[in-house]
Amino acid sequence: MAHTMTSDATPLHHGSHRHLLLALDAPVGTARVDAIVVPTVRNPLSLRHAVEVAGELACPLVLLCSGRYTSAALAHWYYRDSAPEIIAIDVPDQRLLNLPSFATSRLLARTAGGRFQRHSDTSAKRNLALLLARLLGWKRLVFLDDDIKIGAPDDLRRAAGLLDVYSAAGLSVGGFPDNSVVCHANRLLGGRQDSFVGGGAMAVETTRTVSFFPDIYNEDWFYLLDGKGLQQLAVTGKVLQDPYDPFRTPQRARGEELGDVLAEGLFWLLDENKPITEADEAHWRMFLGLRRRFLDDLLARLRARYPSTPEQARMEEALKASRGRLELIAPDLCVTYLQAWEADRQRWARFLKHLAPIPAGLSRKRTVHLAVSRLFTAPLPQKPLYHSIGHQIPQVPSNPAKAHEPALV
Repeated sequence: MAHTMTSDATPLHHGSHRHLLLALDAPVGTARVDAIVVPTVRNPLSLRHAVEVAGELACPLVLLCSGRYTSAALAHWYYRDSAPEIIAIDVPDQRLLNLPSFATSRLLARTAGGRFQRHSDTSAKRNLALLLARLLGWKRLVFLDDDIKIGAPDDLRRAAGLLDVYSAAGLSVGGFPDNSVVCHANRLLGGRQDSFVGGGAMAVETTRTVSFFPDIYNEDWFYLLDGKGLQQLAVTGKVLQDPYDPFRTPQRARGEELGDVLAEGLFWLLDENKPITEADEAHWRMFLGLRRRFLDDLLARLRARYPSTPEQARMEEALKASRGRLELIAPDLCVTYLQAWEADRQRWARFLKHLAPIPAGLSRKRTVHLAVSRLFTAPLPQKPLYHSIGHQIPQVPSNPAKAHEPALV
């Protein structure tokens, strides 16, 4: 399918890739959502909306918990009586997860003194969800971030219905823009900037698609690609993103830069109706040059148009962090990463091929317990799973810091 470049494209930056999506304005059929998956590090109170949506759709809600502000036990305590089913799992150190050893992760660990390593478990959680779906026979999985609000739950049913034909169906993100730090700066400095669909609100078909989420920023864009280009992808419905401060710390911009460069560089080719197999060293040499000029242009615009304020200073520090990290990215690193990514795609496909589903005929509790136990390489010292089948959403304390957790067995 040929695509037409939009006016959002400039000589230095493509501000939109939405022309690559198949927008469905006509009514579409619906299908059952097999499960909603929420990777979370936030206080369990942030999960209330997801619990309500899962209750309305009558589907299981999988909560993948980690970090200091949440746990499977705490999330289960808040919502243990909620309809229809809560599967809350503590996600431990990634070395304990039953996932393949990805070449992309090993490459980043040994490059530039490990500066490109991502200090987040979002990708691992999403891969665990794909693994759990295979074990439990879920075909239509919805990924939902804990800072996303669904306007109409039926939008998720429509997205699930599209999975009979498409590999994934995204929901348009409204509210606060869902962009990288650099793209946020571009918008605020007067540039044309749109948002693409992503893992924050996306339905995926789990049996035909063998994509995985690499441990890098824009991991969801990589999931949507196959060896040549974009998978069959549609968009329907709308969600709202909660606001956040993209310039709160320069480390965010620094950590995003490699993933932003790789994804934007590949989608640059797709925008020009070219396969991503043309992403050779010459392409990356050209694209990295454009990226440097783009970041320099953003810094120049910022200094020329905005007075010296704390907000301006934080944006400048973030852009400088991106610019500094860009200096560590060479064309050969981009090529090597994509080669490792392709090898990982094949590795993931082999891994799934040998994954046997949980046998039928067991109780629901036993089935879920066995499936979750296979997410880890060995039994964990602490109970990782809290599973309940409830009936209604309980009232939760207004101040969770003062709440006392009852004993759980």
